[in-house]
Amino acid sequence: MSTMTWTEADTVRSAPWHSESATPVPTRIMVADDRMTAETAYRLACEGTALLWRGDYHNGRQLLKAMSRRVDRKAPGPGNSLAEAFRLQRRARNHRARVLGKLLVQLEDDHALALRRAPDVRKACDDVYGPSHEPMLIALTELLGVLGAAQWREKGVRIPSLDASIYPHYGVFSPIRGEYIDLVARTPFPTSGRGSHTAFDLGTGTGVLAAVLARRGVGHIVATDDSPRALACARENIDRLGLSGSVDIVGPALFPEGRADLIVCNPPWLPARPTSAIEHGVYDQDSGMLRGFLAGLAAHLEPGGEGWLVLSDLAEHLGLRSRADLLAMFDSAGLRVIDKADTSPRHPRAQDATDPLHTARAAEVTSLWRLAVAQ
Repeated sequence: MSTMTWTEADTVRSAPWHSESATPVPTRIMVADDRMTAETAYRLACEGTALLWRGDYHNGRQLLKAMSRRVDRKAPGPGNSLAEAFRLQRRARNHRARVLGKLLVQLEDDHALALRRAPDVRKACDDVYGPSHEPMLIALTELLGVLGAAQWREKGVRIPSLDASIYPHYGVFSPIRGEYIDLVARTPFPTSGRGSHTAFDLGTGTGVLAAVLARRGVGHIVATDDSPRALACARENIDRLGLSGSVDIVGPALFPEGRADLIVCNPPWLPARPTSAIEHGVYDQDSGMLRGFLAGLAAHLEPGGEGWLVLSDLAEHLGLRSRADLLAMFDSAGLRVIDKADTSPRHPRAQDATDPLHTARAAEVTSLWRLAVAQ
């Protein structure tokens, strides 16, 4: 970790800088407290100055909200196309994250937050950062994300097809969009004539699809992910559900060794660069994971087996990838389409007419493509 140095009460101090989204260490830092106005904080943050908050915890949160309102005054334009509107919206979000990320707090060597009226954040921070041995500086926005993730981890997300809950970890995409889970829960299995099926779940995340396959009676499932946090999260969920006898969690990797009758993959849906750990569940730069899944499918399927690609067509409506591009990927990987099951999204953003991308979101369809090796 890089070290930040600042002067406080005529004393030069320093502490390591930490960012889960790999944000570069700020080059300028000054101490801020309850006397600082939102307008001043916003101006300094826009100029690139980091503000180390020493005031009341709740006042710091209010200051962050006031800075956020000032950022949001400069809403991105509609653009001349949905693709341009998407790029403008992404640029605005990145700018927003940079500005708000300039308000910092210091965690002590036990991850305590030494601010007035501050909650006890030690357990939540221990879960994300691991054992602590020295103080460190982080963005207040990151700390709030850590605390929010701790609440999700405690209460879980109810999955009707499992009649149970899944508990996401920080940085692991939460299975709050149930339509893609429903597709995997109801699509008929391939009839390979091999008896008890084997399956791979690639990019397992929380482990939810591996759990659904196990509950449907698949004999042996190998679930993979390239994120150590996701692997730990999936193991915890699979153990909690009592399915560790049916599901092995391995990685970091995309494909495990061997072959399977069924290989399931729900890659990130939009071909754009992620800017944080959680965005890896949404954005797949240059469709890298999608291409990797398709390219390796034929070599890992048993004869008569199927690959299930669960993918939204939102990228097509946004002009980021065409249907012809997707079908060409299938063809170049030596795959054919057996069937396709579709469902419409149920999330609130699909009905939000004020969203600049509403036209695309309202037309979105999530599909499960059943793929087999071309003869």
